[in-house]
Amino acid sequence: MVSQAKVRNRLLALMPDDAFNMVADDIELVELPRSFVFSDPNTPSEFSYFIDSGIGSIVAITPQGQRSEVGIFGREGMTPASLVLETAQTPYSIFMQVPGHGYRIANDTLRAAIEKSQTLRKLLSRYAYALSIQTAYTGLSNSVHHIDERLARWILMCHDRTPGDQIALTHEFLSVMLAVRRSSVTTALHVLEGNHLVYSERNLITIRDRRALELFAGDAYGVPEQEYQRLIGPMQ
Repeated sequence: MVSQAKVRNRLLALMPDDAFNMVADDIELVELPRSFVFSDPNTPSEFSYFIDSGIGSIVAITPQGQRSEVGIFGREGMTPASLVLETAQTPYSIFMQVPGHGYRIANDTLRAAIEKSQTLRKLLSRYAYALSIQTAYTGLSNSVHHIDERLARWILMCHDRTPGDQIALTHEFLSVMLAVRRSSVTTALHVLEGNHLVYSERNLITIRDRRALELFAGDAYGVPEQEYQRLIGPMQ
């Protein structure tokens, strides 16, 4: 049985004792390698996943196959957040972007606990709302901010969910996540490096000055993070 005191995932750690005890026997520790698929578009998922380390990516896909990231989550969250809205199916592709590990619970088990615990329903509903705010502000940022600011925002969001200052990311993956050409990502990274905000090498980005990176991102970053803090508490 998993000990609640030892989990790092914020939602599992904040579950009321009675609700955690309802699901404890069914919690499974799982490895989550890069590209691990949590769910495919319009396909009901069997399990809910709570990341303990690593980063998950929520990607919208057009009928023509164009992709753009609309949200990320780490140990502050879970998937599918829609379960609290009584559906385990979404139009998104959800998968691991940065490898790690976490816990999974059968959706039937978690759904039964949500029905019995109003406190658990409130916690997961607040998370679903906070994630919807992140998605909305990702759309806003894609519309009004320059690629340099968008990249700074995205790196900050990954940094929020990563221990230490190094993030394992490729230029190719960044281009998919930001829905721009790879050359645009390279140019934007050069801008951030030129301002001594990050250091980029093959498959790895190192944060050099977190505070200066926040200032560079400006109003592209911060509102979803503040809402999570207000609704649930610290992300770490």
